[in-house]
Amino acid sequence: MLINCVAYENGHKLADIAITQISEYLNRPGCFVWVSMRDADDAELAEMKSEFNLHELAVEDASHGHQRPKIEEYGDSLFVVMHMIEFAPDDSMQIGEMCIFVGHNYLLSVRNRTRLNFLGVRARSERMPHLLKHGSGFVLYALMDAIVDQYFPLVQEFETRLEIIEGQIFGAKNAARSNIEDLYSLKQEIMQLRHAVAPLLDAVSKLAGGRPPKPCDGMQEYFRDVYDHLTRINTSIESIRETITTAIQVNLAMVAIEEGEVNKRLAAWAGIFAVATAFAGIWGMNFQHMPELQWRYGYPAALSAIAAICFVLYRRFKKAGWL
Repeated sequence: MLINCVAYENGHKLADIAITQISEYLNRPGCFVWVSMRDADDAELAEMKSEFNLHELAVEDASHGHQRPKIEEYGDSLFVVMHMIEFAPDDSMQIGEMCIFVGHNYLLSVRNRTRLNFLGVRARSERMPHLLKHGSGFVLYALMDAIVDQYFPLVQEFETRLEIIEGQIFGAKNAARSNIEDLYSLKQEIMQLRHAVAPLLDAVSKLAGGRPPKPCDGMQEYFRDVYDHLTRINTSIESIRETITTAIQVNLAMVAIEEGEVNKRLAAWAGIFAVATAFAGIWGMNFQHMPELQWRYGYPAALSAIAAICFVLYRRFKKAGWL
């Protein structure tokens, strides 16, 4: 579905144009066309391919979707894929895609499977004609910067969730299984963000280098800013991953400690009852020549002896911290 199709010249908006007028404006010197689409079907992509002379492999990737983040060069044009990650109303992660076709005088963006929009990017760009006059290179930077900036709130959300789980490890009892499940779920989500960020590091560094692709010429310092943001996000992701691994190990250690405490209690009580059982077994054999059997106070004396020994053992185990 077509969202916007606008022609610009020297950083200023000329007009909203129809798709059939794209070729006319592309032939005008100093003019470039910025087209935005959402969930475009094959017919719409085929029409864009004809108007912009897009490479068939790039169009095929955009049509199939589910591509890894990447920046590919096709002659003097670029094909960029970025992931857009957001939380759905049920707090699950939803991953969409932004496919961007960039030429020296055009930019076509196609976003799929996402509720996010970039109308604000267009409005901000139009308020900066001194930068918008750089054409498609600046628009590519503006879109990439907007997508990367949306990763920062995700990192903060993950850090907050991790802090809550870490507090539960030492606070809540009998929650080991729940904590481990939450940690693994968080690790899976942070890995999805990592898959969106890590592949772009090398690709964006080329745009910020000394010999960028032709559409990005003169915009190196701006793409360097995007690269810096990606580096910061990737560093935060690695830090969260390490903390999650440590938290899992600590949680397992806490489980082992709790199991050890339970085992000590069981061993202590087993030792106490073993002594009582041993005495009861000896005095319960009923041999004919057992003097205690004929003693008037034998039964209460036996019970008293068993109770006294069990009490002494209980005090010793209590002092040792086993009970």
